[in-house]
Amino acid sequence: MTDHSIKGKVVLIAGGAKNLGGLLARDLAAHGAKAVVVHYNSAATKAAADETVAAINAAGAKGFAIQADLTTAGATEKLFAEAIAAAGRPDIAINTVGKVLKKPMADISEAEYDEMTAVNSKTAFFFLKEAGKHLNDNGKVCTLVTSLLGAYTPFYAAYAGTKAPVEHFTRAASKEFGERGISVTAIGPGPMDTPFFYPAEGADAVAYHKTAAALSAFSKTGLTDIEDIVPFIRFLVSDGWWMTGQTILVNGGYTTK
Repeated sequence: MTDHSIKGKVVLIAGGAKNLGGLLARDLAAHGAKAVVVHYNSAATKAAADETVAAINAAGAKGFAIQADLTTAGATEKLFAEAIAAAGRPDIAINTVGKVLKKPMADISEAEYDEMTAVNSKTAFFFLKEAGKHLNDNGKVCTLVTSLLGAYTPFYAAYAGTKAPVEHFTRAASKEFGERGISVTAIGPGPMDTPFFYPAEGADAVAYHKTAAALSAFSKTGLTDIEDIVPFIRFLVSDGWWMTGQTILVNGGYTTK
């Protein structure tokens, strides 16, 4: 019988230095992962990556930090090569990389559009490609998207629009990798209480988002708390392996599909 537990597995987390990725790295180490490779984007997040690696080691796993700007295919190939050299072939690959832009379409420049596409779509595509090439059989892949994929709203065309292709990347990858027992999912949280969220929103929008979910009154902040997302990802990359090719919105009733 195939072992779908986290115990003894090698994990690679893109964007694993802080916020949701950092908490997830710590959580999977605490649940028995053998090694957790933490990707971080730039020198600005190195200290957070080092702190997360220290927490992974303290939990009894082996932690590694690797820097890369994943907006090129070559950098993503290099990340997987370096991760394998450090920790071995991954069993679990999770991509939390993303960038928010909230603007009317009329105000979005070509440079902004290109950057959003590179971070949200291109990075996801090539991460999935490399995961399909390098994961062990019966591996698990999960990509972070957004619950705005289930919303009817203005101003997020460049954000939700460049996350939307990941739904089909996920379906296609699940079909292509399924013959090796690899499951592929995407998870879309609601607006999360992290520094990633607030710079894009004005005070009125923040107040709205804090009351918009059906369960907002029962959240610490009214927003989606990262502590409430981690168990879902942990499930999808372990016992929840039979769910594949799907995008799951986890948001306390903020949006639905």
